[in-house]
Amino acid sequence: MSSSDFRQIAIRTESGKAERLFRAAVSAFCSLTRPSRREIGQLEDLTLPLFDDVSVESRRYVAAALSECEYAPAALVRRLCEEPVDIAAPLLIRSRAVSDIDLIALIGRHGLPHARAIARRKDLNPTIADLIRALERPTLVRVREPDVQASTEPTVAAANAEAVEHNASSQRSPGIAAEDARRRLRSMMRTGDEASAAKVDAFPGSDTYVKLRETALTGNAAFFQTALADALDIDFPTARSLTASQNYASLLAALRSLDFSEDRAFLITVAIYPGLFPHPQAIRTYLDRYRLLHRDVALDRVRGWKAEALSRMVRDASPANSDNRQASKGDEATAPALRASSRK
Repeated sequence: MSSSDFRQIAIRTESGKAERLFRAAVSAFCSLTRPSRREIGQLEDLTLPLFDDVSVESRRYVAAALSECEYAPAALVRRLCEEPVDIAAPLLIRSRAVSDIDLIALIGRHGLPHARAIARRKDLNPTIADLIRALERPTLVRVREPDVQASTEPTVAAANAEAVEHNASSQRSPGIAAEDARRRLRSMMRTGDEASAAKVDAFPGSDTYVKLRETALTGNAAFFQTALADALDIDFPTARSLTASQNYASLLAALRSLDFSEDRAFLITVAIYPGLFPHPQAIRTYLDRYRLLHRDVALDRVRGWKAEALSRMVRDASPANSDNRQASKGDEATAPALRASSRK
């Protein structure tokens, strides 16, 4: 009998049946020494459709059980972490299935209650610990000396740094602040163990994501724009225009068209626009906008960019523009073809 069969039984019968099935499935899973990917997938297929129908007590029970589970199903853990802190606390404090980027996103969405639980994690990333202290006592952070602030400035956020440290940060040049944010982001992303790296590589589109992430963290706009052009199959000038504006709207649509998860999209965006995320509310707004943007709409935007690029090429090649051809030959000789990948 499949997980969908069990789910239909639960739906057809009284809610108590769903409660028992929900708890029993998680208990049985936690007893497995090393569950396979198939078993993890089966548990998610069974429990997630029942999630909204089970009681708070059952969710609290499952969160506590999975917090001690080394191979907890990521989708179910993430769903539980979005619950109020009295349910999510065991996972926020202990679960290995919650990454540093997940923790930062949770703080952005839920604020201090989740942050205080996260602060109790063993071996918490120092950058996240700094962020939580800043949220707890923003006044104390503001009066720190500039050199101390530079050593404790939160990572994913240059995101969060400017809000709690704006008195001192405002005296630093934007270029230095942005580079410091990227440096701290590199540090966070490269301190993960090999298991975390393997987990990232297991997702579809990981090669594209890794390329975009690494080029974004270099701080060299041309490198990132070239990688973005290849990922979207657009020309380099169009890719350059997506990151040339003062807001991230176009980049958000580009990343949504690639079907990246919200945490991956946010990491890339904050590396390109570190100054646009001065406080947790800015992070929350970004994540909400990303979730609400349907992928089909984002794909339409990308198709529109391609059509505009093609239209420009046609106009440039038309007889009406013959007077301008000679002047543009020098540029054409050095420009990449339509694809930025020709730079390779």
